[in-house]
Amino acid sequence: MFDSLRELWLRGIAFNPAAPSDVLVRLLDQGAGEAGLLMCEGRDLPDAVVDAALRHPAEVIRRALARNRYVDPARLAPLATDPSGIVRARLAAGPPHYPRWVRPLPDDILVTLLMAQDGGEDGKVTAQEIVGELDSSRQIPLSFFRSIAGHEHPELRIRATWRWQSLTPAQRAGLLEDPDPAVREAAQDRNWQLDPERVEAMLPSFGSRNEFVFATCALSPALVEHCFADGTVLPLARNPHTPAYALTRLARHPDAEVRALVAARPDVGPDLVAELGEDPDEDVRMCARLHPFPRTWAEYWAIDRVIGHGPDCTCPIPESTTEPAVGPSPDWFAACAVSEEPVLRRVAASWPGLSAELAEPLAQDDDEEVRIRLACHHPLAPPHLLLDVFVTRPAHRPHLLALPAFPRTGWAHLVNHPDPEVRALAAADPALPDPPVRDPHASVRRGAAANPGLSPEAMESLLADPLTAEGAAANPALPVPRMHALLDHCLDVTTTSPGAGVSTRSPGR
Repeated sequence: MFDSLRELWLRGIAFNPAAPSDVLVRLLDQGAGEAGLLMCEGRDLPDAVVDAALRHPAEVIRRALARNRYVDPARLAPLATDPSGIVRARLAAGPPHYPRWVRPLPDDILVTLLMAQDGGEDGKVTAQEIVGELDSSRQIPLSFFRSIAGHEHPELRIRATWRWQSLTPAQRAGLLEDPDPAVREAAQDRNWQLDPERVEAMLPSFGSRNEFVFATCALSPALVEHCFADGTVLPLARNPHTPAYALTRLARHPDAEVRALVAARPDVGPDLVAELGEDPDEDVRMCARLHPFPRTWAEYWAIDRVIGHGPDCTCPIPESTTEPAVGPSPDWFAACAVSEEPVLRRVAASWPGLSAELAEPLAQDDDEEVRIRLACHHPLAPPHLLLDVFVTRPAHRPHLLALPAFPRTGWAHLVNHPDPEVRALAAADPALPDPPVRDPHASVRRGAAANPGLSPEAMESLLADPLTAEGAAANPALPVPRMHALLDHCLDVTTTSPGAGVSTRSPGR
């Protein structure tokens, strides 16, 4: 009995939302095995537990904590100088499983990782490998690169060149004339993106169909013609550097998707907009109607992230900012929120800074995509909307479950829903009078066993059953002394015989 229940009890307690610090700290014991690692990586933790994990002698504990997406990143600062390079690399890599939204690391942690002279005492990774993990992690906000463009340390000014086109023209000019030769060299190396002749010369090393080049770099007339001849016109239609004569040709391209991209650009003249406004394709006409709104490229990109993505879009959620030259202004989002165009209301719903007065009507919007985007992006999205999107759009469930505002009550009416993911949440609703602890699906049984409305007698019975033990151990109504008693059995392996059939009714600690 003990062997079959031990791991279940440990995992349940590790994710029990009511478990206090002194209980959770015990799971950092080596005897807790995988449960302690899962806890360090997969849930929010009290400060005392974070402190204990940061000081823990076992590298695997610190490594797991480094990937935690729920703990305030500022609390993880000591891991940036951890003796283990693997721990530093995990912190630099960010949360596992590629969540849609990643919280940026604080500037001081970024500076520490970028300026490190070594990869840790264990010698398993290099400092450059750690920086490579950080660069691809989405944990560095664009504002950080602009903030270090004038940093006193030349190494950080070199790092600022990594996002060359995100810097202001003045910052780029300053780096090209930097007093440090290494900074000037780095800036000149990155500046190739804005030099059509250098872009053309470098294209063979990238490949003749490289989308990054054709979508972001300044192109020579020869490369523009290459795009038309080769059919690589979608990136060209998005490229901010595409010349006006090419836009005219693209606006008359047989592919409606290409014409739509041109119609929404902020640099298209009124005559071409009027022509596209009469296009036979509705999407093209719609993009032309949007033209008064994208006055800047930042506004254009905000619209581009919405057009044509559909209600099940799970693209990464980008950094939200209204910093000049990077993100649209609050006034622009406010105008989008009251627009008659559904696409613009979708854009507004995707901005988490939208005021409550403007967000409230979007939660009732006739357009489903508006409601979905508000649920996934806005912290004030009402619980009933989060519940509705969870039930109707399974693609968004992993993201919704990680949101702090996601409701854990109000599900009781869905206890007989055909989808077990929905039933599992309904089974844990405290308002449910009779949780379905014998449901055929394991996740539903776990949810039912974790229902805080269960009686103490029912919980004890469920703790003794392998089919429900994990859920019962995660039940927030489980008394703290009982949690300690279960851990006594699980962790004291030297004094408790696995074959002794430990009773689940032993007295509390």
